[in-house]
Amino acid sequence: MMDLTEKEWVKHAVTHPFEGFEDMRWKKSGSMKIACLIVLLLFIGQIFHSRLYGFQFGVVYDKTFNIIPFLVKSVVLFAAWVVGNWSICTLLDGEGTMKNICIYSAYALIPYIVQLYVNVLLSHILIRDEIVFMQAVQIIGVGWSVILLFSAIKSVHQYSFGKTVFAVILTIVAMLIMLFLLVLFMSLVQQVWIFVSTIYTELSYRLRV
Repeated sequence: MMDLTEKEWVKHAVTHPFEGFEDMRWKKSGSMKIACLIVLLLFIGQIFHSRLYGFQFGVVYDKTFNIIPFLVKSVVLFAAWVVGNWSICTLLDGEGTMKNICIYSAYALIPYIVQLYVNVLLSHILIRDEIVFMQAVQIIGVGWSVILLFSAIKSVHQYSFGKTVFAVILTIVAMLIMLFLLVLFMSLVQQVWIFVSTIYTELSYRLRV
């Protein structure tokens, strides 16, 4: 089988959606550093897509910048996917480790990330009547990543087509449950913080009086 560098494996996986990840699995290839870099580029791409888009295609009305929504849409969602898929596929006798799920899933996101940056660039070049080209780039990028992600999960766990579909559906359900619990936890932390802050303010006031 081919002997490639880590960077060449990234290109091979992205350009060969049906056998690329299978080849990576048999060669035990994949870099966690590259995967983390891809997730970082996803995070930055989300910011660029929201804040630097051409004014004729999208206007940012808020004047304050909040980094939390971009972290949620990139890092948190990706982490939820990895943990959710690992937990579900462990029950379904999947062969993939959490590390491999993380690496393969990150590689699969490359077309989606590329279309974010490409569309930001095109939004400053094209006119509004040419938005169809940007939509085409978006559809290709998203569709390509979906195919890669499906192929990645199928290869890393050595599932059949039907079992992969079932695993993906259960993973999405697990993600929704985790995100719901995370929202509840954050709400609880906020309420506790408000309670403690109120008590501190009241005690400080009474001590001064």
